[in-house]
Amino acid sequence: MLLTLTSTHEAATDLGFLLRKNPARPQSFRLSFGKAQVFYPEAAPERCTVALLVEVDPVGLVRNRRGPAGEGGALEQYVNDRPYAASSFLSVAIAEVFGSALAGKSKERPELVETSLPLCAAFSALPCRGGEEFLRKLFEPLGYTVSARRLPLDDKFPDWGESSYFHVELSARVPLQQLLSHLYVLVPVLDNDKHYWVGDDEVEKLLRHGEGWLASHPEREIITRRYLKHQRSLVDDALAQLVEESEPNPDEVAENNALEEEAVEQKINLNEQRLGAVLATLKSTGAARVLDLGCGEGRLLQSLLKEKQFTEIVGLDVSHRALEIARDRLHYDRLPPNQKERLRLLHGSLSYRDQRLAGFDAAAVVEVIEHLDAARLAAFERVLFECAKPKSIVITTPNREYNVKLETLPAGKFRHRDHRFEWTRPEFQAWANGVATRFCYHVRFLPVGPEDPAVGSPTQMGVFTLAKR
Repeated sequence: MLLTLTSTHEAATDLGFLLRKNPARPQSFRLSFGKAQVFYPEAAPERCTVALLVEVDPVGLVRNRRGPAGEGGALEQYVNDRPYAASSFLSVAIAEVFGSALAGKSKERPELVETSLPLCAAFSALPCRGGEEFLRKLFEPLGYTVSARRLPLDDKFPDWGESSYFHVELSARVPLQQLLSHLYVLVPVLDNDKHYWVGDDEVEKLLRHGEGWLASHPEREIITRRYLKHQRSLVDDALAQLVEESEPNPDEVAENNALEEEAVEQKINLNEQRLGAVLATLKSTGAARVLDLGCGEGRLLQSLLKEKQFTEIVGLDVSHRALEIARDRLHYDRLPPNQKERLRLLHGSLSYRDQRLAGFDAAAVVEVIEHLDAARLAAFERVLFECAKPKSIVITTPNREYNVKLETLPAGKFRHRDHRFEWTRPEFQAWANGVATRFCYHVRFLPVGPEDPAVGSPTQMGVFTLAKR
């Protein structure tokens, strides 16, 4: 497989300093799957081209292959496109051969690292599973001019038609590190495959090399899915972190939007009814150690502290500002020692596994899930139901059907501008039943607030109980 990088910078041979590869001397590198060679077809002040030629040893790969392989699998190992078509092997070669440039380091020309250069990357054969349109969707939002020519299956037999491979040139004025990062991530995405084991460390690689551009990319979800070989748990983790990166400061959101939902629901005094219902349900479970996840300004925590039944109470929120308000509301610094020992306030996200949340009897999640988009909601499910796994869980969320009865809420609008969704009763029950089945819980549903025969109650509650084994 062949990749060339061409610079037309005013001192084009500076490309050699950025790559730490001398234009006057070809170099060869041993790789775990073959070898790579670096050479310069042209090296003049006005134009400089470096070539990365990667040779894959498919026979050696078969000999070193671990795990079962039937006859078809073995044949696929020998008869494949890897020796000539760009793939995840090329990404590995870029990282190993051009590692310092990919990391944004240049000992000889440090001032060039962040300089946007006129660059062109050319691939002799680039697999595009999704066609030219998908190729353009990946690179054009990043500022590249894309030139693509589809390759025939065989020049001698035109009737066989066209292949899924393209000769591709990508041109842009970008820092070299940025170009290499884009190629490192997107070449395997175009191939829709990886030729090595994909584990948790691949999430870290994706986020590191996608920093500054992937979170805002319009195709970030399909990029993430393909890069991580469609492994759902890894994809959900990566997307949750990318979503958080692209979102505004949670403290600012809380400051700006905190009163909106209260104003809409104030006429029916729903918040007090909701907290009362959650408190009563937690008490009925017999729980002693309780979590309030997304505790906000501490209103539920205030009620929990009044009940001697709860010997350990933990509130967690992503907003530092909300936790400060909660401390003030609870008069935390002035609490008697025996009360203060019962209470902890933690800063953290519901999108990440957190061992501090394990081992509790019950958890309350009050009006939180509707603030999570699909990727973060999936991560939240695993954090709560799989990792923390309390014996009982109480979740409340708005009932969208009831919105027609809220006089101050315009038709079609959510109760809060940060809500990503508001579910109907069947939608909430479908989600809750699915989660309960996947994580071995039973669930029952309770109305909260005045119940209308046609549209139900304003808040819907799901009470999850861990199934006995």
